[in-house]
Amino acid sequence: MISPLAYIDPAAKIGQNVKIHPFAYIDKNVEIGDGCEIMSNASILSGARLGKNNRVFQGAVIAAEPQDFDYTGEESLCIVGDHNVIRENAVLIRATHTGDATVIGDHNFIMTGVRLSHDVKVGNHCIIGNGSQVSGNCQIEDCAILTSNVLMQGGTRLGTYSAVQGGCRFTKDIPPYIVAAHDPIEFYSINTIVLQRAHFSETLVKHIAQAYRILYKANTSQHDALLRIREQIPGGPEIEHIVRFVESSRLGIIH
Repeated sequence: MISPLAYIDPAAKIGQNVKIHPFAYIDKNVEIGDGCEIMSNASILSGARLGKNNRVFQGAVIAAEPQDFDYTGEESLCIVGDHNVIRENAVLIRATHTGDATVIGDHNFIMTGVRLSHDVKVGNHCIIGNGSQVSGNCQIEDCAILTSNVLMQGGTRLGTYSAVQGGCRFTKDIPPYIVAAHDPIEFYSINTIVLQRAHFSETLVKHIAQAYRILYKANTSQHDALLRIREQIPGGPEIEHIVRFVESSRLGIIH
């Protein structure tokens, strides 16, 4: 299952039933879990940790050195979970400093030409569309979607079950359960179709919509809007997550 035309450093740790195609490059200090497939001309570099059943396509690079002026050659990690698809020419960059890691969760679909920069954190079941660029120290929560050619600026967060329209760029956080669109980017709607497909109840979707009407349409301060959400909308983990996400935003949320 491992081509003799691939380069594999003797110190690399390769699991069971791994397929490595011709001309793949596997560096030292690499761990590849059971059932992974590494296509031709993919590069798995020092610091890469791949879980089980990942597919890495042609030309992808895992654990590239950070493009960060604070990087001084330290050993760091790029940790990829299980059952991820990493398509052609995607680049996943490891963390800047020793002891830190860029972390990709499970069941993510990372499309052609994506760049995930140093110290990025991606949850589970996310889609990162063709050509999207995620700058350093960004966080993408579970089940979020970046469509094609999105630019996510450094340190921003994308909330769970939210989606960003193709070609957008953002410098502030995008809260959970919404669609963000336009240029400049702004709140567009609740991500209703995705929430329904995820089996959110009709009542819960209405509560989420009500929370965002208060936050974006009530013509009041953000602090007062959050108080009104807690007072007027039945509690639950999803509503609480909205409030906590907004309260904890260091950069502020999109308008």
